[in-house]
Amino acid sequence: MRIGVPREIKTHEYRVGLTPAGVRELTAGGHEVLVEAGAGAGAGMSDRAFEAAGATLASSAEAVFDAAELVVKVKEPQLEECARLRRDQVLFTYLHLAADPEQAKALLDSGVTAIAYETVMSPDGSLPLLTPMSEVAGRMALQVGAQCLQKSAGGSGVLLGGVPGVAPAKVVVLGGGVAGANAAEMAVGLRADVTVVDRSMPRLRELAALFASTLKTAYSTRDAVEALVAEADLVIGAVLVVGAAAPKLVTREMVRAMKPGSVLVDISIDQGGCFETSRPTSHDEPTFLVDDVVHYCVTNMPGAVPRTSTAALTNATLPYVQRLADAGWERALGADPHLAAGLNLSAGSVHHLAVAEALGLPYEPWRTASGVG
Repeated sequence: MRIGVPREIKTHEYRVGLTPAGVRELTAGGHEVLVEAGAGAGAGMSDRAFEAAGATLASSAEAVFDAAELVVKVKEPQLEECARLRRDQVLFTYLHLAADPEQAKALLDSGVTAIAYETVMSPDGSLPLLTPMSEVAGRMALQVGAQCLQKSAGGSGVLLGGVPGVAPAKVVVLGGGVAGANAAEMAVGLRADVTVVDRSMPRLRELAALFASTLKTAYSTRDAVEALVAEADLVIGAVLVVGAAAPKLVTREMVRAMKPGSVLVDISIDQGGCFETSRPTSHDEPTFLVDDVVHYCVTNMPGAVPRTSTAALTNATLPYVQRLADAGWERALGADPHLAAGLNLSAGSVHHLAVAEALGLPYEPWRTASGVG
């Protein structure tokens, strides 16, 4: 199969869809990999390294999209990329369609088969292709939150860990999943006063056992969230409903009641954000103020650490790319219902229920040629 890896064009997105090591595995398997020149430069991966791994360099994105049967990316295609996609192609990337109706329409119009990293499932119900970037984003949330708390960045001037004789910052993490647990781990490591909020009591028990007395837990109710947010110095939103828009756990009124200079970091922004006052931002202008509360809502946080992120992402996606390339997308999905859960769109139809409901579009269950979907 001809696999295309274009350069990412989203603002300050430096990741690339495959590492040279990933390319080497695919070419060793008999596949042709076409990489746009300069695609890996931002992640420290040279054209020479890709060529040494067996890739063919393409001089432009157009050349990649024109030739590829399977397009492997990192971020959702921008509108100019959507216009290059075709009905006979497969797109494998993060999509987050529930919060992006414009992109969804463009992809539906193209007829492309779009498989989203973030809805591929594991047999245990986890999200294997979202996990590595959730780990990165969770850990980064503490870094950017600490920076935003600095007075020069508009924050209250609080040090996360405090010092002897001065209390540490209060950090509230909404969501105890992969991103939230990684954020909590970093916050505990910096000696902040950390509370994780979740609706799963088994998950709260796991976190309490893991972190012992260094971490507080709270069951998610409106009262609990309202009380914790009002006292917090840093709130990290790490809530996920697979394929669907994130619930708005922090209302505008709750933000208004927060301490001036407090910080909100919305990891859930790709799915629309879990703070009512959130709106997508970029690495160019990552923050904005609402009621004297700093909001950090960058939609591609892991793009700021592309070497780590690209390697972690390829480690997770490569086995799935190999399956799609070896068997073709219909046979690969027909053989693996967990990979089939990643199918969001094909031939102008929506095949993921949560995506269809979020966008207000008809849902059409996917069936393989044998009738099994």
